[in-house]
Amino acid sequence: MVMRAEYIKNECKIELMTGDITELEVEAIVNAANAQLVLGGGVAGAIREKGGPTIQEECRQIGGTFVGGAVITGGGKLKSKYVIHAVGPRMGEGDEDSKLENATRNTLKVALENKLNSVAFPAISTGIFGFPIERCATIMLQTAIQFVEENSSPAHIVFCLWGDENFDVFQREIQQLLP
Repeated sequence: MVMRAEYIKNECKIELMTGDITELEVEAIVNAANAQLVLGGGVAGAIREKGGPTIQEECRQIGGTFVGGAVITGGGKLKSKYVIHAVGPRMGEGDEDSKLENATRNTLKVALENKLNSVAFPAISTGIFGFPIERCATIMLQTAIQFVEENSSPAHIVFCLWGDENFDVFQREIQQLLP
């Protein structure tokens, strides 16, 4: 069963849900990428499998980006038109919190620059990069809320989370930020 909750901030709908990000019908989904933009496992692997080879080819042409950076490619065969590849930090590399904040903010800047009204994030860096889900929820939600306070777009931000436990963590955090 899909869990879902919606919140409004400055006319932006911030939605939390469980499910498969590659199945969402939003303008862009976010890939929790590595700096080389190689679509390996986890979210990236699912994007590669369902989106087809054109996404990886576009990533090769871009060549990579920095930790905290975000770049955009087409969505290949996905339901979303675009994929924004955001590079989150690996635990232990140092300055992880600000790098995750930058990855979130830079993703939203790319969405704004490309006039995208809807974007869906996974919980960046919480898989093989080892970032704690509680810290991830705090940083990503605070950054998204601050961004929509400063900008009129995107109109719809989704946090598509894997599993009920991750959903619960994000829901507790957003209820404190947007009571």
